[in-house]
Amino acid sequence: MKGKPPPPIMVLGCGRSGTSILGEFFEHQPEYRYRSEPPFAEVFGADFSSPLAFKVPCESEGFKPDSGLSFPLAALRDRAPNMRFLWIVRHPLDAISSLRVGISRNWKHHPRPPDWRGWLDRPLVERCAHHWTFINSRGFSQVATIAAVLRFEDMIHDPYAFAEGICDNLGLAREERSLTSWAKRVQNTNNASFKEAKTSRSLSRADHTVRVGRWRENLSEQDIALALPIVGPTADRFGYDLPAI
Repeated sequence: MKGKPPPPIMVLGCGRSGTSILGEFFEHQPEYRYRSEPPFAEVFGADFSSPLAFKVPCESEGFKPDSGLSFPLAALRDRAPNMRFLWIVRHPLDAISSLRVGISRNWKHHPRPPDWRGWLDRPLVERCAHHWTFINSRGFSQVATIAAVLRFEDMIHDPYAFAEGICDNLGLAREERSLTSWAKRVQNTNNASFKEAKTSRSLSRADHTVRVGRWRENLSEQDIALALPIVGPTADRFGYDLPAI
């Protein structure tokens, strides 16, 4: 890329919503160095003289996070004022289906809602619904005025066009080899081209044939009835249709 260097990037969103594979898009871009879930202290202390990209940093002692985020937004923006924020969101019922592994492991996904311990006796699907709602309501509200919102479903439907859109949004050159290399990995089904993001593999379950609409394979009517009151208003704000029960 000629001229002005591309901006630093922070990929945010609820776990199991495409944050990992979106983050790894920047691993395919020659301009960027990418880190997945580094301690926030490492992000804060990074050398921003060259293009950097990060996915959902982990909390660090000495940096009190804003509610719904894992870091203090103002401190990060002071440190990297030209940082661009990408927020990826996924249909809540599909996200719930994917969150079950991590949430069942002592609420592995972060940042945890402040009341997460009070939900430990609730059904797993309710815990997952609560996590999705907390991140996509409280967390998103922190960056709503500055973040570009991306949809998991758009990424799956046409990954190459999705990648082109990111390049255009950030002023990156469209390098066909890099875009194709990443886009081939992004598939709705498991096939010869699919390659899951490295940090997602331990959280996967082989209990579905598609990624968009997997809830139809994974969630019972009872599960859906438990989840809908929790996710409904936030799902509506992001334009997701929910089934009637």
